Amino acid sequence: MTQRRLEGRIALVSGGLRGIGRAISECLAADGATVIITDLDDDGSTEVSAACEAIENTSYVKLDATQEDQWIAARQLIEKDYGHLDILVNNVGADLTGKVQDLALADWRRLMTLNVDTVFLGTKTFQPLLAKGGASTPYGSSVINISSIMGLVGMGEVSAYNASKGAVRLFTKSNALEFADAGIPIRVNSVHPGFVETPLLHKGMERWAAREGTTPQALIDAMAQTTPIKRLAQPVEIGKVVAFLASDDASYMTGSEVVVDGGWTAR
Repeated sequence: MTQRRLEGRIALVSGGLRGIGRAISECLAADGATVIITDLDDDGSTEVSAACEAIENTSYVKLDATQEDQWIAARQLIEKDYGHLDILVNNVGADLTGKVQDLALADWRRLMTLNVDTVFLGTKTFQPLLAKGGASTPYGSSVINISSIMGLVGMGEVSAYNASKGAVRLFTKSNALEFADAGIPIRVNSVHPGFVETPLLHKGMERWAAREGTTPQALIDAMAQTTPIKRLAQPVEIGKVVAFLASDDASYMTGSEVVVDGGWTAR
């Protein structure tokens, strides 16, 4: 039997219960990792139980990723149970659409907290355990930050989301250089999905459709037509890229931005 690429590795996926996060958790586990999923649901909820039953070698920790004390509590638990961490996927995020003049400052700040602060807190809190894990492997541990194509290019009426995901992109590069320059064995890369068929996307389309006087499905169909391969991505297509970056197959990659968008940004 061929050994799986992530056999023996310990991974944490924030926001790992649904959508892209769920697919990432599944792909890491399928490649052999022991996966700790974090999310806001209570332990023992139906969705948590279903995920832990469906995905091998998986456990769950309730975590509000905007709260530093909860990150610290999660680190203490993982240090006690495993002693180190090999893979951190900062996946928590939300979207926000609307014209600048229509955005409330409170909503802007909430989005930055969800999309940027959570990446900072996850990286800062788990750096010691990631460094410890990285020291025991030839190519170091791996942090993967989930950004977006909207962190690469601008689009009207998504300025807040653009700003937040652009911040994730540059935070990734800065950390990659900081760790490499200091000899800390942690690789840091970002993934930039295009339009992915998830519950979050459907909710966003519902809000946009209400403003535009159309239907969510009409917007989704139009979105697919703007993509060269004429369809939306499935979450597993993002999960497979994350599993690659987490593995030693990506041993010479740090500070990279991996675009998974069906050719959308190639235009």
